[in-house]
Amino acid sequence: MAGIYLHIPFCKKACHYCDFHFSTSIRYKDEMIAAIRAELIFQKGFLDHAPIETIYFGGGTPSILSADDLKLIIADIYENFTVTESPEITLEANPDDLHPQKVKELKQTLINRFSIGIQSFFEEDLIWMNRAHNSSEAESSVKRVQDAGFENITVDLIYGYPLLNNEKWESNIRQVIEFGVPHVSAYSMTVEPATALASFIRKGKQEAMNEAQSADQFLMLMESLQEGGFEHYEISNFARPGHYSRHNSNYWNGVPYLGIGPSAHSYKDNVRQWNVSNNTHYMDSIEKGIIPAELENLTEENQINEYIMTSLRTAAGMNLEKITEKFGTAYRSEIENDLARFAENNWIDQSDSLVTLTRNGKLYADHIASGLFVG
Repeated sequence: MAGIYLHIPFCKKACHYCDFHFSTSIRYKDEMIAAIRAELIFQKGFLDHAPIETIYFGGGTPSILSADDLKLIIADIYENFTVTESPEITLEANPDDLHPQKVKELKQTLINRFSIGIQSFFEEDLIWMNRAHNSSEAESSVKRVQDAGFENITVDLIYGYPLLNNEKWESNIRQVIEFGVPHVSAYSMTVEPATALASFIRKGKQEAMNEAQSADQFLMLMESLQEGGFEHYEISNFARPGHYSRHNSNYWNGVPYLGIGPSAHSYKDNVRQWNVSNNTHYMDSIEKGIIPAELENLTEENQINEYIMTSLRTAAGMNLEKITEKFGTAYRSEIENDLARFAENNWIDQSDSLVTLTRNGKLYADHIASGLFVG
């Protein structure tokens, strides 16, 4: 099995915190779609004809595309790849794009899962983030998609920023639970170097993020969603039983995937490939029949460290026996020696070969993973 990710590099506005690749000009949208469709053909051999079980439109803001645009791209995938009988086909969407006519049109496509970027239900927070939607659209978009008959919906939330006190955060969580959506993704506000938010902080126009606040709100999130019937199956992801994201779960489980579009990444057989993060360069290269990508062959140590990082983020945890079977006992011994100090802090649980993070350990997931890296 395998997946396809399509990066749609357009947004109406630049969110102050975002460092993903995108352009706020859609002047060359049609040319970009043509290039993406062409790349699908150029890259159809990358996955060695593995059946496609997930298709994910990300970005950027892929809901900027029309239903007809999406139909063309999906049709190209079906024409050039073998797609399983019941694939998960996800569209990331901004609430302001999900107006009644657009939702009606999307109902005529093969899209069967929505990832709606709510972030907050509070108007002042959305303005602070420079989001394109308002609080009214945040609420109505979810209800509108549900009323159209879409059941597989995930909502994105952000926590750990100055405007978000615990009362507001609790309200955001409660509202999502009351909507009855089966999946929630929640992320701590991070300050990436090249963003407007980072610039505001450097210039003293904005206070820095508070790590203690972020930790408190993450603990609130875990407790509230688990009480609400959600399973915490990955650090940032919660789902009701049977509604895990198949596409993202495949990332964490090392399933091959093909990335299409500028800045998109691909992976198979311990080979990682990534496209150039420049729209003009990408389109020019594709027009010449050249895939504008770099490629890296992962070393054994790269592979082990990748497994440590991704597996510890999941509820399934890190299986030391897998490391032994694939890489030998020496690496396993090195990792086990390093596990002791995290066990002393009650950050990990270990049962035979299986290592998982405790609730407190999840606050330090990246620190723990890097502390276990080999090499």
